[in-house]
Amino acid sequence: MSVTIRTGRTIAALPRRPLFKALTRGWRGKCPACGEGRLFSAYLKVNDTCPACGEELFHHRADDAPPYITILLVGHLLVGLMLHLEMVWSIPPMVYLLTLVPLAVVLPLLLLPPIKGAIVGLQWANYMHGFDPDNKDD
Repeated sequence: MSVTIRTGRTIAALPRRPLFKALTRGWRGKCPACGEGRLFSAYLKVNDTCPACGEELFHHRADDAPPYITILLVGHLLVGLMLHLEMVWSIPPMVYLLTLVPLAVVLPLLLLPPIKGAIVGLQWANYMHGFDPDNKDD
């Protein structure tokens, strides 16, 4: 099965890439193409190429999507938790300060790399931002 994409100048029929596999491999910090090589060389620095299969990864444009998604998830989680706790019990503000503020710092730091990996996997699976072999102008 193939997927038809419109690039800047042409319409190309390319083989369909498995979206769910690419997302889960990226979430785990692995190359979306092979699932073996490490996606990141540092905390959020994506390798230029996969050490295992050689797939070029420098085309990704994750930019603001991972922080936005992370803030959205963590914000909803913490605000929902805080509202629930406040409706069930009367909690002193110092307890929020000692529990929810550290969670608000740690959770985004833990979620950023997997979310960025999933975004890179999404871009790879959909031939976005230079991952299209016929359009290397990106």
